[in-house]
Amino acid sequence: MNGIQNPPTSPADTISTLDELDRLIDVMRRLRDPETGCPWDVKQTFETIAPYTIEEAYEVADAIARGDLTDIRDELGDLLLQVVFQSRIAEEAGQFDLGMVAKSIANKMVARHPHVFGTDEDRPTASRQKEIWEDIKAAERAKKGKAGVLDDVATGLPPMMRALKLQKRAARVGFDWPDFAQLVDKLNEEVAELQVEIAAEPQDKAKLSDEVGDLLFVAVNMARKLGIDPETALTDCNRKFEHRFNYIEQSLEKANKSIDDASLDEMETLWQEAKQQKPTK
Repeated sequence: MNGIQNPPTSPADTISTLDELDRLIDVMRRLRDPETGCPWDVKQTFETIAPYTIEEAYEVADAIARGDLTDIRDELGDLLLQVVFQSRIAEEAGQFDLGMVAKSIANKMVARHPHVFGTDEDRPTASRQKEIWEDIKAAERAKKGKAGVLDDVATGLPPMMRALKLQKRAARVGFDWPDFAQLVDKLNEEVAELQVEIAAEPQDKAKLSDEVGDLLFVAVNMARKLGIDPETALTDCNRKFEHRFNYIEQSLEKANKSIDDASLDEMETLWQEAKQQKPTK
């Protein structure tokens, strides 16, 4: 991967994966011991740990975006801890353990890749494999009694990611915009509806929120139709905004001027200068 630096390695880094995984399991067991463990770890539940699991997943993505393999390794470790933690909570309740978690995902991967693990000798293209994957997932949902197209799209997903998944599911059964130009028209329609609510006297915050939501949903749909991941696009946009705004602050500081005292025109001029600068990760 371009720009990614390898973490330092040495002969001492050559370790047994299973030994270290066993060690991590034991560390968590001791942390959760009601008598000798850590009071904070002991009182945690599925619900209280879930936000940390989400946070760690985002930190893995951030490390990847920064291209730092040492941080990627460490952040993956933090994410793995979440899996071990949740599995330990379940094991204490007599529900399942980490071995059963590993077995479940291994079985799922084998079932969803018949061209690798089964008798299907045809090797599909990447795009065709995605279709096969979705077909198999649909069959799995049906077996669980979840036959609805939108069943089991997790409500805990970030809203933009969930919107994308909902749209993809609906598109698989033909509920989709056939022409991108129609989406552009829909976007303009939503902007017009938002403008109506903005001009209303008095403004209705619930209606404003509804129209803004519609506008964002259409934007996600446009990204999907263009083959662009909206989360990645917004992440890059955030990074770009941060870089340019930092440039404004730094430029004003060099001029011995506070940003609080700068006019909008001054900041806009510096913003345009910042657009000519190459952002850094």
